[in-house]
Amino acid sequence: MLENLAPQPADALLALIKLHNADPRDTKIDLGVGVYRTADGATPVFKAIKAAEAKLLNEQDSKAYLGPEGDMGFVNALIPYVFGADFDAAKVDGMQAPGGTGAVRLAIEVAQRTGVKRVWMGTPSWPNHAQIVAAAGLELKTFKHTAADGTADLAALKAALEEAEASDLVLLHGCCHNPTGVDYTPAQWDEIAPLLAAKGVLPLIDLAYQGLGEGMEADAYGLRKVLAAVPEALVAYSCDKNFGLYRDRVGAFYAVTADKDALAKAMSNGATIARASWSMPPDHGAAAVRLILSDAELTKMWLAELDEMRDRMRWVRDQLAAAGQVGPIAMDVLGTQNGLFSMLPLSPEQILTIRERHGVYMAGTGRINIAGLTTGNIGQFIEALRDVATA
Repeated sequence: MLENLAPQPADALLALIKLHNADPRDTKIDLGVGVYRTADGATPVFKAIKAAEAKLLNEQDSKAYLGPEGDMGFVNALIPYVFGADFDAAKVDGMQAPGGTGAVRLAIEVAQRTGVKRVWMGTPSWPNHAQIVAAAGLELKTFKHTAADGTADLAALKAALEEAEASDLVLLHGCCHNPTGVDYTPAQWDEIAPLLAAKGVLPLIDLAYQGLGEGMEADAYGLRKVLAAVPEALVAYSCDKNFGLYRDRVGAFYAVTADKDALAKAMSNGATIARASWSMPPDHGAAAVRLILSDAELTKMWLAELDEMRDRMRWVRDQLAAAGQVGPIAMDVLGTQNGLFSMLPLSPEQILTIRERHGVYMAGTGRINIAGLTTGNIGQFIEALRDVATA
């Protein structure tokens, strides 16, 4: 029967990784893989994580299953960072998920069980968003995320909400938009929140990069503004980036409601979906996060490391912005963006040329991971960009 399967296209990013690894040039630059890198090009384990893992090694007394909801100590420890110290804890409940991907999948499937049939999403977006919506059998409706001037296109979102129905779900990036780096401003969130409430749609906020934009509190502004306006919402959270736990797959799914019965129903459905999908989430990374957030010194260490990451990415953006106009590319716009990613308006031919001529590897969409740029290669990258963009 397996011969009846249709072959699927290879993942473009995985193919790009292979091409980069096979390139013998010492000057090659990898801007494809979406992980943080230090100025030396490494993706190290956080010192705070290492310390928490040492505690786990000495203190953990069992590897028994935790249940489909996972480590609830981890889930609850995140709540004040995500929702704010003053948020009404009776309105929110959550469960652990395998990474932000698992959290988005849980949110979409819980929404489907409520009767949601359509999902609205700005494009471009993280490619897995559309795949998860399709896998759940829901209709995807899109609107343009980025305006011509490089800012978030609030008018496009407003037009989408005009067409949306109360039974629809609207998926929004909380901060550090992937793949554009273009976030809604606080003033825009101030307009978005009451529009979502007035329309009666179900918001899903994907908060995958908290702390990598402007800081833990600032990066949660949009989510908290929406939650103050709407009666219910879903949240997908990832610790893979802000704790550096990529391969440990650490995420959380939250539901927020004004009704305790509705909250209990959301969690029971989430647990049922999780049980049929991955049964129990992996424990190790979440346990390490729980230990960090329950220890003042480890929390301080983690936040300091996060500050270093954010400062380095801001330095990279400032250097890119200082390059000014590079052919048709207004580099100064990159300095106004947040997080790991930006998109360059390059043609497929230019992306191939910069790879072959200069060893610069980026996604075919023009998305770059700015953390791949360092003091040693950023000048080379700007000159390579100037070469292909002005040709």
